Amino acid sequence: MDYVQLIMKYTDTAPKLFMNTGTKFPRRIIWSMGVLKKSCAKVNADLGLLDKKIADSIIKASDDLIDGKLDDKIVLDVFQTGSGTGLNMNVNEVIAEVASSYSNLKVHPNDHVNFGQSSNDTVPTAIRIAAVAEVTNRLLPALQQIISSLNKKAEEYKDVIKAGRTHLRDALPVTLGQELSAYADAFQHEHEQVMNILEYVKELPIGGTATGTGLNSHPEFQERVINEINRITGLGFKPANRFRAMRLLTDLLLLSGALRNIAVDLYRLGQDIRLMFSGPLTGLNEIDLPTQEEIAGSSIMPGKTNPVTVEATLLISAQVVGLDHANQFASMLGEFELSMGIPLVGYNIVTQVNFISEALEKMSRLVIDGMVANVEKMKRYAESSPSLITIVSPVIGYDKATEIGKKLNKGMSIREALRELGYSDNEINKILDLSKLVKPGFTAK
Repeated sequence: MDYVQLIMKYTDTAPKLFMNTGTKFPRRIIWSMGVLKKSCAKVNADLGLLDKKIADSIIKASDDLIDGKLDDKIVLDVFQTGSGTGLNMNVNEVIAEVASSYSNLKVHPNDHVNFGQSSNDTVPTAIRIAAVAEVTNRLLPALQQIISSLNKKAEEYKDVIKAGRTHLRDALPVTLGQELSAYADAFQHEHEQVMNILEYVKELPIGGTATGTGLNSHPEFQERVINEINRITGLGFKPANRFRAMRLLTDLLLLSGALRNIAVDLYRLGQDIRLMFSGPLTGLNEIDLPTQEEIAGSSIMPGKTNPVTVEATLLISAQVVGLDHANQFASMLGEFELSMGIPLVGYNIVTQVNFISEALEKMSRLVIDGMVANVEKMKRYAESSPSLITIVSPVIGYDKATEIGKKLNKGMSIREALRELGYSDNEINKILDLSKLVKPGFTAK
């Protein structure tokens, strides 16, 4: 057996015992393992605990891992031992193999690459690095984008009056801008929530080794490694209570819950848009979505247009909510000093962030930004709502209001009904000032 075969012994054997579903760790987690191994090698060399030539070769191999050059060698399934030992050993062996070729020395996966570490502190550290990086680089900009898009449309359509609906039944009028502002406000709160939670997730347990005590690592190891990680990433990580962050994943569960909340609000927004876009003749037809016309809506009905981006977003929202539920279970796995849900929670969190970020970005760019209000259709619906009878009754009297109610039930607009009762257009405009109905106040006075 040559040295390379000896190095890769764990990675070659593990697939026989782990699952082999083809579910691989995402790029961001592999990147974070590279950042961590590079940082550990440098710190151990600086402390005089690791030969500098060996450390330099590990750093060089770790850079290859960071840059994605070794992704095809990280082969072990996500569904593995619950501590993530499979991922850690796969990375250790790959880095040792590459580092050996760079240095012409026998770089050992455990004695050198894993020096001062354990799977029990490295993988919980790496999944947090990955989560913070992915949220910072993808989710926060995507949230800011949809907040901006919704606020712009809310301002554009602040005076466009439409029928309000509660229980899917006619209700008092609102403006399209008011409806869109609700979602902008929700996503703004969720942006703030994610920012707050991120400070908790930034606490890293590296240096805890097997059980949190730090045995077989230098007393300064945790602080020095985190400083090095911050030098590479610029993300502001800090030391965790190692016993907590190795045993519990509830900081990541909080983040998962925030992602679930974003998904739920995005789902609700998508449902409202689908209903407003329904038609064009037998639905509401309150808005147009020009970008959705770029692709055929049906393989059998020529010219049909569907809200395809919105529907894809609904599917993503459902998946993010489902992964959050899986994270709840996985976060409960484990006893005493270690969680047993580490690889799954890490995989799920990064997947959730990727999915919801793309959905937010495409909903902003392809749906919200291109939304066009069918103003006259919205106005007609608003003026046809039976709820308006209550508003005009004090002005025109109970008996005339009753007559109008009967006409509205037959599909006539309140404007048409008032005209039939002999009111002039000027009188109708004074009675039917819907702009007064979409703000606080007592219109009958």
